[in-house]
Amino acid sequence: MKYTYYGQSSFLIETETTKLLFDPFISENPLAKEIDLTKIEADYILVSHGHGDHVGDLVSLAKQTKATIIAIPEVIAWVTKQGIENVHPMNFGKFKFDFGTVRMVWATHSAGLPDGSYGGNPAGFVLELDNKQIYFAGDTGLTLEMKLLADLYKLDYAILPIGGNYTMDIDDAVIAADYINCSKIIGVHYDTFPVIEIDSKLAIESFKRAQKQLLLPAIGETISL
Repeated sequence: MKYTYYGQSSFLIETETTKLLFDPFISENPLAKEIDLTKIEADYILVSHGHGDHVGDLVSLAKQTKATIIAIPEVIAWVTKQGIENVHPMNFGKFKFDFGTVRMVWATHSAGLPDGSYGGNPAGFVLELDNKQIYFAGDTGLTLEMKLLADLYKLDYAILPIGGNYTMDIDDAVIAADYINCSKIIGVHYDTFPVIEIDSKLAIESFKRAQKQLLLPAIGETISL
């Protein structure tokens, strides 16, 4: 399984059979200027919530790739108004897709859509695919809801926001990693704006002191999971 980072909270998980794109915000991110959107392929696009820095390229990439969008119903309603037909609305629960099982889980954040309309609840996802269990927290603060995941899963990886201000910072993400009982963390939602810039070296050391590994792939970099 492969993970490719596109900046902010956008990334691609590629299994043997399926390409899953998350929270596409690329063309308006100056840090991701080297990413060629025309080369991105996806079978599904999973959206944690409707803020602009998570759906900036959603409609254009959905049209380009013909991917099925998985998101909260309010986000689905917004994209269908823009001509997107391949959709799968979800709420907090599980569904078995052809590539594996997805559970939509709670995230503590605000929500809204670029046109100012109501965006439904923010969310995260737990994926069961290719014999691995992966948690993407979406945009969230630290919440006790995360402890449920340690009871339900044996997570192989967790993709957590670490930039602070809008989401968890490094210290909170270390606590979250304990809550979910996961030792391999991939950081997202950092450095895009001045208010969420981090010291990457200190961040890695913070997780190391907690006997956990923080992975910070460069934008455009692909790593194996």
